[in-house]
Amino acid sequence: MNILSLQSEVVYGHVGQGAARFALQRLGHEVWAIPTVILSSHAGHAMVEGEAVSPEAMRRLVGGLASNGWLEQCDAVISGYLGSAAQAEIVRGAVRCVKDSNPAALYVLDPVFGDDGRAYAKPGVAEAMARTLLPLADIVTPNAFELSSLAGVAVRDVTDALVAAKRLARPLVVATSVPAAADRIGALAAGAKDAWFASTPRLDNVPRGAGDLFAALFLSARLEGHDLQPCLERTTSSVFHVLEKSIAAHSSEMLLIQEQNCLLQLSVRGEVRLEQISPGKGY
Repeated sequence: MNILSLQSEVVYGHVGQGAARFALQRLGHEVWAIPTVILSSHAGHAMVEGEAVSPEAMRRLVGGLASNGWLEQCDAVISGYLGSAAQAEIVRGAVRCVKDSNPAALYVLDPVFGDDGRAYAKPGVAEAMARTLLPLADIVTPNAFELSSLAGVAVRDVTDALVAAKRLARPLVVATSVPAAADRIGALAAGAKDAWFASTPRLDNVPRGAGDLFAALFLSARLEGHDLQPCLERTTSSVFHVLEKSIAAHSSEMLLIQEQNCLLQLSVRGEVRLEQISPGKGY
């Protein structure tokens, strides 16, 4: 499959394109990566250099793909962190161009603008994503904070997450970092006909980029034609594996290259608990 990916590019580490592109390529997909920012590393490190890519540069890159007829061959678009609110319009144009040629193409919006109770994206980015990109999305993959912000609903548990997911009014919402029991956390996948919740033990000091990796792996599973349940279960298992190994090694970055074989495994880690959510719980 051919996938257009518009998100952050870092020289060091595995966030944004550094997580999504490698994972998708390892799973056999062609990835056309357009950067929204180019940074030396993610902002969690002591020194970060780099800058946002101008909307005009992004427009020209998308235009080059379109002029060569390549966007007509695109099977999916995924977007993540944006360096400015103005970039949302460029992403919107790319998605519409792809869908005009291939209406079956999937668009995954990973609305990367905040976490842990705070927004970290540039002013106006979250609003631009909600206004410009959310209405086009086939799949939305927010974390709990982003879901709460987009839906205007506090997300304290699975029931809250279901209510918030319904408010987004998209075909499929997959929310990560949803609180479960005191020692567990999980991902909720809520579609038109069913909803599932996959939880794992809560991990401390998690390296950044897990959400970027999750969105990419979930997209790959959907492109392979899997139902909602195995998509969620396998994606959650792979991400948990990478995070657990990275924490055990005291790594500040995900050990994505070292643990890449887990992306191909069909077996599910025993720590993953899967629950089908009743429509009576708010969806």
